[in-house]
Amino acid sequence: MNTTEQSLPVQQAIETRHSIRKYKQEPIPQQDLNKIFELVRLSPSAWNLQPWRFHVVTDNDLKEKLEEAAYGQKQVTSAPAVVVVTSDMEDVLANIADTVHPGLPPERKEEEVANLSGFFNGMTVEDRAQWGLTQTNIAFGFLMLAVQGYGYSSNPMLGFDQEKVRELLNLPGHVKFAGILPIGKADSEGYPHHRFDLEKIATFH
Repeated sequence: MNTTEQSLPVQQAIETRHSIRKYKQEPIPQQDLNKIFELVRLSPSAWNLQPWRFHVVTDNDLKEKLEEAAYGQKQVTSAPAVVVVTSDMEDVLANIADTVHPGLPPERKEEEVANLSGFFNGMTVEDRAQWGLTQTNIAFGFLMLAVQGYGYSSNPMLGFDQEKVRELLNLPGHVKFAGILPIGKADSEGYPHHRFDLEKIATFH
């Protein structure tokens, strides 16, 4: 049975998602990875700039090095695939015309390119990198939901040596990290949800 037939409704995917740190030693079919990222690429972003970049690591040797960079956290090598989620605003800026909707008339496209280039070139590299990271975090959330929806589990991680990971993946210095996400079939149960009550997090005006 393919994963499309097993996919979960959004509500069920959200309610059943737990952080998992031990995975079954089963590779994830490339077809499933493609389906997950076909959904993730639909994530929204301001001005449709899509600054997110996903580095999907399945090579065991590289996963071992990533585990070391993640201070020995075993879920990195337990998972059949590990996604390093990054944001690259310099790549976006270098190819800004690619983000403009193809349905616009040529003069509107030129205007959009000029406006976006002017806005972001007026920022420092660091400031626009941070701006891109806020957008990339949206895609990170979509990724976790897509993974769960297709019957896999995950564990978002921020505990890792960014410079070591940058070196391992040969990433430029301006690239920002949203996090690392091991994914695979769960071989353990996550902890029950412990979340704030609605009254604490939501104020209705």
